[in-house]
Amino acid sequence: MILILIVVVFGIAGFVVSRKLKSKFKKYSQVALKANLSGAEIAKLMLADNNISDVQVLSVEGQLTDHYNPGNRTVNLSPDVYYGRNAAAAAVASHECGHAVQHATSYTWLNLRSTLVPLQNSAGKILNIVLIASLFGNFALGLPYEWAGYIIVGAYSVLTLFTIVTLPVEFDASNRALAWIETRNIVTPDEYAMSKDSLKWAAMTYVVAALASMATLAYYIFMFFGNRD
Repeated sequence: MILILIVVVFGIAGFVVSRKLKSKFKKYSQVALKANLSGAEIAKLMLADNNISDVQVLSVEGQLTDHYNPGNRTVNLSPDVYYGRNAAAAAVASHECGHAVQHATSYTWLNLRSTLVPLQNSAGKILNIVLIASLFGNFALGLPYEWAGYIIVGAYSVLTLFTIVTLPVEFDASNRALAWIETRNIVTPDEYAMSKDSLKWAAMTYVVAALASMATLAYYIFMFFGNRD
């Protein structure tokens, strides 16, 4: 019941934050930038100002699908951001370029998150196998209860660590973006406030994910090891 409660509570919290983010993006997308720059133009300008010439700015399908790919060094912007000339597009485009700047300057937390990616993927697969096996009455593939506990807690610890490390990466990218669009006069004071509000709600999605992961990890630790003397 506790695990179900955790899933429900944080599921609702994630839904609320997601709806709020979409609402803010829609609202600020209707505010045209006085600078009349598109998200793509802003991204290219920010990269150039940071002496980054080996990163491409691309348009990708979807809504709020914006991301930076360190593997092929691309800033990928959704159509609304790539072509948008508004406060929301300015915020998202500069934020994703903030990740490119992190990559170019070997930002410690980004490097750590990149290192954790393969571990996270493996931990997720192991966790799925063990939890699915438990549904068929053969708990953890026949492993002793305590061993199963170590595997589940260990795997979820990696997943939780990844969500925690993601927080400074996302907050730092937003801080870099906001500082740049302000000093570069990309936005007016009012537009800056809108951009800051947009990025705040985007960051909240990662905060909720981290809290949910920590709560779930705490549950598994208590379930397997809480009754020890």
